[in-house]
Amino acid sequence: MPTPTPTSGDDGRPPLALVRRARRVNRALAERWPDARCELDFRSPLELLVATVLSAQTTDVRVNQVTPVLFTRYPDAAAYAGADPAELEALIRPTGFFRAKARSLTGLGRALVERFDGEVPPRLADLVTLPGVGRKTANVVLGDAFGVPGITVDTHVGRLARRLGWTTQEDPVKVEQDIAALVPRAEWTLLSHRLIFHGRRTCHARRPDCAACPLTRDCPSALVRVGG
Repeated sequence: MPTPTPTSGDDGRPPLALVRRARRVNRALAERWPDARCELDFRSPLELLVATVLSAQTTDVRVNQVTPVLFTRYPDAAAYAGADPAELEALIRPTGFFRAKARSLTGLGRALVERFDGEVPPRLADLVTLPGVGRKTANVVLGDAFGVPGITVDTHVGRLARRLGWTTQEDPVKVEQDIAALVPRAEWTLLSHRLIFHGRRTCHARRPDCAACPLTRDCPSALVRVGG
């Protein structure tokens, strides 16, 4: 039997008080950020997949500056599969790590053409087999392109989950599992967006703005900072 973590009871399930606290936080975030959404611009599952791959180690704003030309030049998976590496690298250079990202895009283009008839598959198990695609990227695509609930554990979601006392884990998969146990599945995608919005705008990594945060009642970290 696995050893219980600070966020789980003897039966492996989170304490009821923690579940209630997490759901209060979700409601408060929904009020604070009613327009929370994916901030990458896209019109199709493929465009979202490509944009999410490009978003690694850069901002959504920077990606959105690059993708209009990119999406016009490469309208489908076959176009990425046959892309000239130098041309593709030049287009995505502003996003950083452009050589590795270009290899991922051409690789996923080939994989989509060869294994999925050029279409982005709507299943997590299939998405994570594509070059450059992990669970985070897959959950973004599932939640925002296909309406399949998923928890996107980026740096913001992981940081806030630990500050809120929802998890003690650093591994994104374990963080995802801990969050999933606290909120209804139907809320997973929107909760991810709300946490990301809050992390970008209020609960910053170095200097969280606890004085302006609506979550202080339910955030152990805020209580330390505000009351300490």
